[in-house]
Amino acid sequence: MGKKLYVGNLGYETSQADLEAMFGAHGTVETAQVISDRDTGRSKGFAFVEMSSDEEAQAAIAALDGNDCGGRAIKVNEAKPRVSSGGGGGGGGGGGRNRY
Repeated sequence: MGKKLYVGNLGYETSQADLEAMFGAHGTVETAQVISDRDTGRSKGFAFVEMSSDEEAQAAIAALDGNDCGGRAIKVNEAKPRVSSGGGGGGGGGGGRNRY
């Protein structure tokens, strides 16, 4: 089990300090990052928290998954590695009539 946790369905007002306090009750928080929209700066409603050990991560999942945070039931689970989409795709255009 990984030490990096995904925290979803957060209230949009939840801050990094809020996460550190919430998860700190279950172990040492290495990092806490609320993900925000790069254009508006507004929270996207999810975050990543890295705990210092697998045991602490498991304790945080057990204690916090489904808890209320800002009026919403948060989802806490192991973060999945980012999957590369392989880029683009594109191409294949064509169609229309060729007039030669």
